[in-house]
Parts: sequence; structure tokens; C-alpha cells
Amino acid sequence: MSAAHEVMPATGVVAILTALGLSVATFYRARKPKEPAPPRPTPARALSQVERQAVLDTVHEERFRDLPPAEIVAKLLSEGTYLGSERTMYRVLASQSEVRERRNQLAHPAPVKPELIATGPNQVWSWDITKLLTFEKFVYLYLYVVMDIFSRYVVGWMLADRENATLATQFIDETIAKYDVSPGQLTLHADRGAPMRSKLLIELLAKLDTAKSYSRPHTSNDNPFSESAFKTLKYHPTFPKKFHGDVDGRAFCSPYFDWYNEHHHHSGIALLTPADVHFGRADEELRLRHDTKLAGYHAHPERFVNGPPRIIELPRAVYINPPAPLAAYAETGSEPAQRLATPAPGLASPSSQLPGAPCMPISSTTTFTNTGGLAH
Repeated sequence: MSAAHEVMPATGVVAILTALGLSVATFYRARKPKEPAPPRPTPARALSQVERQAVLDTVHEERFRDLPPAEIVAKLLSEGTYLGSERTMYRVLASQSEVRERRNQLAHPAPVKPELIATGPNQVWSWDITKLLTFEKFVYLYLYVVMDIFSRYVVGWMLADRENATLATQFIDETIAKYDVSPGQLTLHADRGAPMRSKLLIELLAKLDTAKSYSRPHTSNDNPFSESAFKTLKYHPTFPKKFHGDVDGRAFCSPYFDWYNEHHHHSGIALLTPADVHFGRADEELRLRHDTKLAGYHAHPERFVNGPPRIIELPRAVYINPPAPLAAYAETGSEPAQRLATPAPGLASPSSQLPGAPCMPISSTTTFTNTGGLAH
């Protein structure tokens, strides 16, 4: 900076500061610093030091130690003593750092952001409940849906006439049993609804050695897969605005979820169907598509301006709230992506479940099912 001062008479202040990227106003302020403000005079009506000490001695008495200044002033006035106003007492106490909350207050820690990763099917499931309108006012159907976040495969759904912890627990229990999930393998993620956090469901998950995860309060982005699946459902061309009842609801949901799992080409999984990824057909399907594009390239290479087609690969991992380094990469692209062309381990189809969605009633009075039905 000393060299800049030397050339300023010849080049001018603005030119040299602009070249250095410095502010002209800051330069002039530094040359003539602002004078400190004069000390504030003591008001004539202020308490003297002796009077301030008398206030402190009084409020420190045993009988006043648990009382606010308002009550202290009232008691002293009843005794014929006036040391100062309530505000004056607060001001004197504040000067000694004695104004604070003296009671034990409940501390609310900040909600922990869920960070989940799935590198294959049946590792992380996301589930939620949505309302479906009916033609009867204030009467709804409740659609329970469980989705595997890695494959986007709907592993179970249920239509009920109420949102209920008992139904939710039976639903989750049957769905986990259907896919023969090993203890300690699965994490079940949901929002903070009453059925999701019910004692019945928590006890079931502990019994099955299944980890539980919850969204933060009022944070829909913590459960993105279920929210996105419900939007796909309600924006489907065949989705009716209202249903006549449970029979009408099942008539729509059963073919819809069959379409979603077996025929819907999902943009998040390389435009494969959820069933392709969930049951280990992704590698074969991607290879077939690549061979078809390669044949087109050999027939007309001039139409492929970017060169030979490259095989599309599945994401190596799927996240709910990726860790900070991965989130930074998603925004800046500063690190190479890690992707996998072959299916991750554990893609075998469950022994008791074929692709599709057969009904599975659990009793004669409750037609609760993993893949369709109504709970009464």
C-alpha cells in the first residue's frame, strides 16, 4: 500500500484504487478516522451510587430473592419505602448482569436432518398417507403407500376409510414379511404423522430390528420420494377428482400401481421401470437399449453429432439429504460422479412375491392388504 501512496500524486487516487480493487470511500475514511463520540452525560434524575447500592442490597434480601421487581416495588410501597420505579430496578439489575430467566426452561434442540443412503433395493423404504376425496362431504379415503427409494418400486399400498395406527402397523408388518427382509437390513423413513410415530409401530420396528427415520417438522423435502409419488398419482390422466367409495378407489388404485411398477419409465432411474430395477433386470435392459442405439449409429453415424452413444448407467446410490460434500457436487459439479452400470447387490426377487400386486387379506373382517384393499 505504501507503493500506491507514492504513485497517487501522479496517477490520481481513483485510478490507483480502482486498479487495486479498493473502495475510494474506505480509503478516505481511513485517512480521516471518525472522532469518538463524547461520553454521555449523567442525567440529573439518575440515582447516585449510594442509592444504586441500596437498590441492589434490597433486592438481594432473602425475602425478595424469588420476586420480580414489580412485586418488590409493590411490597416496599406497602411498607412505606420508595427506592425507585420498577424500570429503575430493572436498569440497576441489568448493569450487574442480574436480569435473566431464573426458572428452568425446556430446551428444544434443533431437529436433526435425516441423511439416508440406499445402494440397492430393500435398504430404505419411504412411506406416507394421502387423502382421496369422495363425493360425500368431509368423508375421505386414505391411501397408504410404501416405496423403495432405490428402485422407486411401490412395495405395498393400502386403501382405508381412516388414518389409524393399528392399520398402519399391520400394513408395515405384512409388507416387510412379504419381502422377507432380514433383521437390521431395512430403514423405514416417514414424516411425523401420528400413525408413523405411534407406539404400536415403534414397538413393531424394534421387534423386527428395522431402523426408523423421520422428517424434520414442516419439512416436506425430507420425504421427497413419497411426495413425488403422490404427485404422479394425482396428476395421472386417469385420476378422478373424487371417488364414489372404497370399491371405486380400489378399481382405480389396483391398475394404477400395476402400471406404475411395471410400465412407468421413471426419469430418476434412467427411464427404466421400477420393476426392472427392483428385480434385477436393469443391466439387461440398459444393454439392450444401448445395442439398439449403437445399431442406429452404425447405420447413420452422421446423425450422432456427439459421437458413438454411451451406455446409460444407474445411479450408484440414492440419498435422502445427501451429506454436505455430495450436495456441493450436485450444485457445482466439482467432483466426478460415481455411477454403476450393473445392478447393486440384493436385486433378487422375493421368494413370496412375483412382479405385480395380488391382494393379500389378513382376516375375514379386515381386508387389509399390502398391494390393494380396504381396511374397515
